[in-house]
Amino acid sequence: MDETLAKKLRILADAAKYDASCASSAAPKRAAGKDGLGSTTGAGICHAYTPDGRCVSLLKILLTNWCLFDCAYCINRRSSNVRRAKFTVEEVVNLTLNFYRRNYIEGLFLSSGIIKSPDHTMELLTRVAKSLRRDHGFAGYIHLKSIPEASPWLIEEAGLYADRLSINVELPTEASLERLAPEKDGATIQKAMTQIGERIVEAKAEKRRFSPAGHSTQVIVGADATTDEALIRKSALLYGSVGLKRVYYSAFSPIPDGSAILPPKPPPLQREHRLYQADWLLRYYHFTPDEVADASEGGMLALDIDPKLAWALKHREKFPVDVNKADREWLLRVPGLGARAVDKIITARRHATLRLDDVARLTSGLKRARPFLIAADHRPVGLTDRLDLRKRLVEPATQLSLF
Repeated sequence: MDETLAKKLRILADAAKYDASCASSAAPKRAAGKDGLGSTTGAGICHAYTPDGRCVSLLKILLTNWCLFDCAYCINRRSSNVRRAKFTVEEVVNLTLNFYRRNYIEGLFLSSGIIKSPDHTMELLTRVAKSLRRDHGFAGYIHLKSIPEASPWLIEEAGLYADRLSINVELPTEASLERLAPEKDGATIQKAMTQIGERIVEAKAEKRRFSPAGHSTQVIVGADATTDEALIRKSALLYGSVGLKRVYYSAFSPIPDGSAILPPKPPPLQREHRLYQADWLLRYYHFTPDEVADASEGGMLALDIDPKLAWALKHREKFPVDVNKADREWLLRVPGLGARAVDKIITARRHATLRLDDVARLTSGLKRARPFLIAADHRPVGLTDRLDLRKRLVEPATQLSLF
């Protein structure tokens, strides 16, 4: 690799690190033809190329970090004093192919600042994917970050070649966009996301290819005063209205020479983790947005306990539930029991009456589950009502879990 290209790679790989939405879950399994290369397994790819030489699975870069927009929270904003670089379409294609042949990567995540115009930028992004697919028979994973202001037909063309498309909502409210990113329009972003969602549904019905791994978005946490409750309600709205595959929560990171209207410090990293847990309650545990909101205090999720435990502590009258009789919906609401553990419990109890030791073998979260469960040899009389129950169940500071 020549020195100029290596310099571009260092700049544009580092510039891409702020985008969290690069997992490839739900990509269809695919293998290249005789004269092509690459494949996808259907498993998630969530690593990225970094300048320090670590082995990676996904080449995650910007086409350029030049940008016409001046979003206050963005390191690549128009007024930022960062080093700038721009790849050509051919350079991105060749990097992807060369890295794949060296077994460094399994796919490409490509985003970009806005140069010349949204249409011009979207056309360049699409040309990369189109060249990889058509000219080189590349069957690996491709994720394109779409430009919401671009013409609809350009975004539709991108979906023909990408496994996944994504458009970042950036901030959850119009007021925040007007304050921190006045050149962006929430209605335009929503319209573009709706368009992608509709095309994905149509393509599945017609059994043709269009962004087969779905579409996703990213929202910045902590750059404004938006509460966790408002963030979760926004996510629930997007899941229901545009059929998103995933919402990613990215903690705001202070940037050099940042605007005075931005917070001087990032939010606690645990806040981002709690939002992901609350998001899982929506997607996998059948909680409604109102129920997730009920787990918060003043609109903010607790940092010391997970949102499912917070909800259970507020609704102690509904517990304990019988592990041998309760339906799946209520077992999913027991703190410490994940969806897989619940399915194992339901399968196991068809063949035997479960005791507490049996539950312990099916989940690692028995400590949190114990006060909320009845088993053949366990009935927590009075334990659920203890005033110090929350204190007894607080997670160690270093522990991160998804129920």
